[in-house]
Amino acid sequence: MKLTENEICFGLVVGTRGFFNSELASGGRKDLTALLDRLGYKYVILPVEATPTGSVETIDDARKVADLFIENRKKVTGIIVSLPNFGDELGIVNAIKWANLNVPVLVQASDDEIGKDSISERRDAFCGKLSVCNNFYYYGIQFTDTSIHTCKISSKLFEDDIVRFAAVCRVTNGLKNARIGAIGARPAAFQTMRFSEKLLQSSGITVVPVDMSEILGAASRVDDNAAALKAKLEAIEAYGKIPSTIARENVVKQAKFGVACEDWIARNDIDAAAFQCWTSIQENYGCASCLTMSMLGDKLIPSACEVDVCGVVSMYALTLASGNASALLDWNNNYGEDRNKCVCTHCSNYPKSFVQNEIEISNLDILGASLGAEKCFGAIKGKVKAGPFTYFRIATDDVKGNIKAYIGEGEYTNDPNQMDGGIAVTKINNLQPLMKYLCKNGFEHHVAMARGNVAGIIQEAVDSYLRWDLYRHV
Repeated sequence: MKLTENEICFGLVVGTRGFFNSELASGGRKDLTALLDRLGYKYVILPVEATPTGSVETIDDARKVADLFIENRKKVTGIIVSLPNFGDELGIVNAIKWANLNVPVLVQASDDEIGKDSISERRDAFCGKLSVCNNFYYYGIQFTDTSIHTCKISSKLFEDDIVRFAAVCRVTNGLKNARIGAIGARPAAFQTMRFSEKLLQSSGITVVPVDMSEILGAASRVDDNAAALKAKLEAIEAYGKIPSTIARENVVKQAKFGVACEDWIARNDIDAAAFQCWTSIQENYGCASCLTMSMLGDKLIPSACEVDVCGVVSMYALTLASGNASALLDWNNNYGEDRNKCVCTHCSNYPKSFVQNEIEISNLDILGASLGAEKCFGAIKGKVKAGPFTYFRIATDDVKGNIKAYIGEGEYTNDPNQMDGGIAVTKINNLQPLMKYLCKNGFEHHVAMARGNVAGIIQEAVDSYLRWDLYRHV
């Protein structure tokens, strides 16, 4: 995950209006930079002496801000507009228009205080925010609002808004610049994994394909004495329990495959990857791909099975929003007659930190029965620990010519289940209407999940900046 907390850098626009007390603006500037310093975020702001008030008011001020932001284009990942008083709408909107950074924008306005009603004491930011947002609307500048219309800069509420906005920036910028690996061809039997590269590219998402034979060839050429191989074997042995029945040569094959994949991912600057996980790798090389994908996921490089490119984009969004490893699951089985529960499962390639329980690394069960267990080492087996999660799925709808998606939240439960592979028993409110929505709108049987409640973050990124057709399930 390229865009970490340490790489978040905000461009700051502190607005003012001349006939109000300029000390309110300078105080707001100090409060805002102090808050960002405390939270550990970087920022870019005009020097206080660059304008008469240290804030943005005139067209000349706006040009100075725009020039500063353009100079720092590669740094700035989001813009915070703060209105300590009414704020001059033209100075603010032109600064952002001329900078043309195409990054998320957060708009904050400060509270007035009862009893401070004179022209020298009041702020009128409650009103000024409407004027600024009116201009943003007609200039086509997308923006994020704070939780409530006005709030103190020093408030916990605004602090939480900034942290949430940073996550919105990670998701928006991460997806707009994502490079997605497609390793191998999708299984012929799974037409549901089809997708449109062109629709993804229209949102800035680039798909980088590679033939599976290139990866398998590179894996076969890894020297038995290579330092990278030895390091990978040590990492595998520490990752989970490997039954004594597994031949050492099969573990080595898996390690070489992992080395080859990570090398290709690094050389091609890949953020997330979808793998051809059956049956070429088993029949032509002799292992499963799941363990390699799981370990990549734990490094926050999401990896999806069956060359599910839209699935891995969904995983990447969840990882960007939560900072946690994500997984790709099947909507797989009902759970008795409890219609708000279902079993989500895969063979599996779940990251260890996603499972949060002890895992076993052994052979694929279903494919092992048909292809031979000796060709199928690398499956991650374990039951997903109870806790809250967010689910998300995008799809490229070629018929409508758009990208559509759905999102919601639920809970992993401790309910028993004896299925093979990676198992998650889930509880989701109003599950049956959700399933009807998926069926009616042609969504795939795969869904991305990550621990934590981040549906609101992704919804804001999608609705305000990516402009995909999103359904929020509640």
